[in-house]
Amino acid sequence: MTNSATVSVQEDTAPPAQDSHNTARHFSQTKVASEQTLRDNITAALDNYFQQLDGQLATDVYDMVLTEVEAPLMEAVMRYTRNNQSKASQVLGLNRGTLRKKLKQYDML
Repeated sequence: MTNSATVSVQEDTAPPAQDSHNTARHFSQTKVASEQTLRDNITAALDNYFQQLDGQLATDVYDMVLTEVEAPLMEAVMRYTRNNQSKASQVLGLNRGTLRKKLKQYDML
């Protein structure tokens, strides 16, 4: 049995913005519509992201996606555990040292 989260976001119809690397707008600004699983939303957002590149080569997509998913994950878990790092590390399945490193990485410590 798999667990899936359901999230609701609204469709974004703004045109893509260009950044210094000549790629379309940032992944975090890519939104999809309706209530779907988190996986479905990520898939749709990535499909939308690649479509908006309009033939431009995407680079560092793996790091971009991890950063965009990991930061709000850390924020949500820290809220859920009321900033208790020991509990947060248990919730995330990370050791406390790794959690602290991630929190520092995202300026949350």
